[in-house]
Amino acid sequence: MIDKGKIEQAVTLLLEGMGEDVSREGLKETPGRIARMYEEIFAGIDQTPETYLTRTFSVKDSGMVLEKDIVFYSTCEHHLLPFYGKAHIAYLPDGKVVGLSKLARTVEVYARRPQLQEQLTVQIADALMKYLRPKGVMVMVEAEHMCMTMRGVKKPGTQTVTLVTRGVFEQEERLQEEFWRMMGR
Repeated sequence: MIDKGKIEQAVTLLLEGMGEDVSREGLKETPGRIARMYEEIFAGIDQTPETYLTRTFSVKDSGMVLEKDIVFYSTCEHHLLPFYGKAHIAYLPDGKVVGLSKLARTVEVYARRPQLQEQLTVQIADALMKYLRPKGVMVMVEAEHMCMTMRGVKKPGTQTVTLVTRGVFEQEERLQEEFWRMMGR
């Protein structure tokens, strides 16, 4: 649960630590704004993908389901700076499918937490395997990290790509090839 009071206190201390006058007009309401913003961007801390992935629909036979270009925004847990990009999720149903919006909502649950991209990719794949129980899952996440863009190495436009396979996607190259073909690569 987000404690907005503690966040406001912390932001006040941070601004004072930077040498700012927290009573000046432009900063007076900043701690409150930041607390409300954190409540929104870290909403995934109090959520579980189970909410979205347990309502399924029966199917007799289905090929691969791919939802690509799911835009997300997250926060690097090392620097508390944003990283953002696109997630691509493929799964091979085993008798049941989930509403397409639920895949995007699953991405949001995990992206709206202090996070590592590598961990985000694994969490999405594992949640689908746990709650949807497909024959297999393949998740690819592509993102730009502001901790590399605006500080440190300062390399804007650099994309980090992470990939996780589970189930039949681990063993069957033809499924991986079909994923890449459907992705247009």
